[in-house]
Amino acid sequence: MGTTAAFCLLMLCGIIQQQDASNLLNIIPRKTVKYQSENLKVFKKQGLSNFSTVLLSEETNTLYAGVKDYILVFDLNDISKEISRISWFASEDSKLQCLRKGKSKAECNNYILIMHKINATNLYVCGTNAFNPACRYMVIDNMKLKLYTRATESRGRCPYEPTVSYASLIVDGALYTATSNNFLGTEPIILRSFRNPLRTEYKATWLNEPTFIHMELIQENEAISDSDRIYVFFTETATEFEFYDKLRVSRVAQLCKGDLGGKRTLKKRWTSFLKSTLLCSVPELQFQFNILQDVFVVKNSNWRETIIYGIFTQQWGKLDISAVCAFQMETIQEIFLKGSFKGPVALEGSHMKWVMYRGDVPTPRPGACADVSAVHLGYNSSLDLPDKVLQFARDHPLMDSIVNSVGLQPVFLKRGTKYTQLVISQATDLDNVTYDIFFLGTDKGYLHKTLNCHGEIIILEEIQLFPSAEPVQILKLASLKGLLYASSPSQLVQLPVAICSWYKQCFHCILARDPYCAWSLSLHNCILLAKHLENSQDLIQSIRNGDIHRCPEVEKKIKRYPITLGSSPHLNCEPLSNTANLLWMFNKSQLLEEEAKYLIHTKGLVVFNATVADTGLYECQSVEKVNGRTFRVTMAVYLLQPQPEKTFYSPKCDLSNQMCSEIAGSKSKPLAGPETENPRKLLSRRIQSSLFSLIIVGSTVGFLFLLLLSWNIYKGYISLPWASISKTSADESASPEMSLEQIDLTQTSSTSQTMTLSTGKSSPLMSSSKVDSSINMKPSINSSKICSSSNCLVMDETKIPDNDHEIQDCSKGSSTLL
Repeated sequence: MGTTAAFCLLMLCGIIQQQDASNLLNIIPRKTVKYQSENLKVFKKQGLSNFSTVLLSEETNTLYAGVKDYILVFDLNDISKEISRISWFASEDSKLQCLRKGKSKAECNNYILIMHKINATNLYVCGTNAFNPACRYMVIDNMKLKLYTRATESRGRCPYEPTVSYASLIVDGALYTATSNNFLGTEPIILRSFRNPLRTEYKATWLNEPTFIHMELIQENEAISDSDRIYVFFTETATEFEFYDKLRVSRVAQLCKGDLGGKRTLKKRWTSFLKSTLLCSVPELQFQFNILQDVFVVKNSNWRETIIYGIFTQQWGKLDISAVCAFQMETIQEIFLKGSFKGPVALEGSHMKWVMYRGDVPTPRPGACADVSAVHLGYNSSLDLPDKVLQFARDHPLMDSIVNSVGLQPVFLKRGTKYTQLVISQATDLDNVTYDIFFLGTDKGYLHKTLNCHGEIIILEEIQLFPSAEPVQILKLASLKGLLYASSPSQLVQLPVAICSWYKQCFHCILARDPYCAWSLSLHNCILLAKHLENSQDLIQSIRNGDIHRCPEVEKKIKRYPITLGSSPHLNCEPLSNTANLLWMFNKSQLLEEEAKYLIHTKGLVVFNATVADTGLYECQSVEKVNGRTFRVTMAVYLLQPQPEKTFYSPKCDLSNQMCSEIAGSKSKPLAGPETENPRKLLSRRIQSSLFSLIIVGSTVGFLFLLLLSWNIYKGYISLPWASISKTSADESASPEMSLEQIDLTQTSSTSQTMTLSTGKSSPLMSSSKVDSSINMKPSINSSKICSSSNCLVMDETKIPDNDHEIQDCSKGSSTLL
C-alpha cells in the first residue's frame, strides 16, 4: 500500500513539476553537420521501402536488409551498391483475407521483420505476410539468396502488424521471440520455439499490453550453459497501481535458458519468468521517464560488470526530453535472486491491491535457474519442481524491488530531442584510456555522437543522415570495421564512426576531443588514430583536457576592410563550435556587448555609424571552456580603413573661392587618423556633401518645372505672347465696332494684376502692363456667358451680374481671383 501511494505521488509530482523540468541541464552538440551526401553512402531505390530489419555479418563482409516484399544483400564496406535481392510476396489469397479483415492495401503486404543467421549458409526469415505471419529458410550461395522451403505459419514468432515493436534472438539453436500471438494483438507472448517450446501465460499479471524492445543473452560462464539467462526489456501498462489513466512502466524480465516448464503446473510454460521495474528518474525534481525506447548492452568479461543502457522518455507532458540511463547487470540479477516479491491481495470493499509478499517463500526459490544448489536438493530441472513452487511462480511474477539506475540519476538528458535508437562503441586514446561513445538516432533523422568523458557528457557531433526529416528506425554498428548503418522508412545509409577530416586545424582537432581522432605533426592533418598507432610520437591528442598548447602556432592573416565613413560594416566571424563564444578585441581592447556602438552576435560584429575613430584592428576570438580551463583561438582579424576621398568639383564652383577650393581639394589621398584629423577638412567635407545634395535637389525641381510648363503650353492652358497677338488681330478685324462697355472691360482687364484659369489649377499670370489678348470676348457683357472653353476670368472692376444663373454659368471655373 505504501509503495503504491509513493509511486503515484512520484508520478503526480512529475506532472506538476514539468515547468521545473524545462530548466534541466541541456547538452548542446558541439558541432552540427547538415546533410552532406559525399560523407555518406546511401542506398535508395524506387519501389523499395520500409527498411524494417538489418542483419550484419562481419565474418562474411555482408549486410542483409529486410524491406517490403524483398530481402536485399549488400557489401558491408559499401551499401550503395546492391549485390543481390530476392522477392517474397504475400499470396493473393492472404492479401484478400487481409483486406476483408479491414486492413489497408498498404498493410496487406509482406514486410520482412525478422532475420537470423542459423549458420554460414542459412538464414531464417519471417514476414508479416499480409497479417498472416510466416517464416522460411533461405540459403546463401555465393552471395545469392535462394528460398528452399515453403513458408510456414508462424504465430508468436513474427508480428502481424508491420509497425508494432518486437524482439527476437537465436540462442543455441532455439528461437526466442516477444510479440503478439493473435490478429487483434490481445495475446502478448514470449515464446521459445525449435527446441523445448515454452511460452508465457496469457494473464495481465504476466504481460499487460506490452511494447517489446530488446532481448539479450547474458552468459555467466564462457561456455553456454543452462544457467545462462535471457533478459527481455519492454514497456507495459502497470497492474499494481490505481491511477486515473493507464500508467506505463518499463520492465526487465528474466528467462532461464535451461527452463523446461512444469510437469503439471505451468506445463509448457515458463517457470523462471520474473519481472522488475526499471526506474529512470531525476530525483531532485521527482520526474520519471517511464517509457523505454531502445536498449544497448555493453558486455564485460565479468558478466556482473555488464552495463545496460536505455533510452527513456516521459509518458505525459510536452517537454520532449530524452534520458539515457544505465543499469548494472549485477543489480538486476541480485533483485531476481534475493529481492522481495509483490502479490495481489483482495481487501474488503476495495479493488485488488498489490503489496509486498511477506509470507514464506517456498524452496527452491521460484524463478531461480537450475544451478548447482538446486541439483544438491535433488532438482535437476524445472520438471522436478514441486507444484507449490510453480504455483507461487505463476501468481507472483512481479518483484517488489525496483531496479535503480547507476548513480540514481540519468547518464545524461537532452531537451528538445526524441531519441529512437542507440548503439555504443568503445575507443581507446593515446593514453590507453577507454571511453564509451554513444551514437543516438533521433526522430528527425539526426545522429548524435556523444562522449562519456569521466562523467562529463559531450555531444561531439550532430550529423544529419537524411535530406528530409525521417526517423532513424534502425541503427547498427560494425565495430571491427568502424562503420555505422542507419535506416529510415525510405533509405539505408552508411557512415564511419569518425570523420576526422572535418577538422582542418590542429586546435580544431584537439578541441573536438574525439578519441578516434588525433593530429599528425608530420602530415598536418587530423587523422584516424587506429590507422597510425605505429607513429604515436608524432600525434597530438587531449581527450580529457582539450589542451591545444602543443599545437604549432598559426600565423594570423589580416584582412583589410575599406569602409565608408557613416556606414555600418559587418565583420563576419563564427565560433569554432556551438559551445564556444565570440570575443572581439579592438586595438587589443575587449569590446563589450553592452556598448550601443556595436552589435555582437553569433555570426560576427556590426559597427554602427563608423567614424575615423572606429578604424583600426579588430580581432575575433573563439572562447571555449574545457574541463574548467578556457582556451582562446583567433578566428579572424580585420583592419578597418577609411576609403580614400575622391576629387569632386561642384557645378559653377569658382576655385578662386576659398570654400570651393577646400571642397574641391587636391588629389585623392587617405584621411588622417583620429589623432591628426584636421577640423577644417572635416568641415569642408560636410559642406561638399551638403552642396552636392542641394545641386541634386535643385536640378530635379528645375526639370520638373520645365516639364510642367511644357505640358500647360501644349494643352493651351498658357498661351505664348506671339500666338495671343495674332489671335487678337484676327478678332479685331472680325468685329471692328465695339460697344463702350466692351472698351471699358478691355481697359479694366489691362489694369488687372492677376487672373485665374478656368481649369481649376492656379497659374502665374502676366503683369498689368500687358493685355491678355488670349481672352475671347463676346460682343456684349449682358451675354449669359463670359467664359471661354479654356478660362473664366473675373476682373477687379467688372460689374458682377445679379442674376444667380449668370453667376453659376461663369463659375464653371473652380477658382476665381477677386
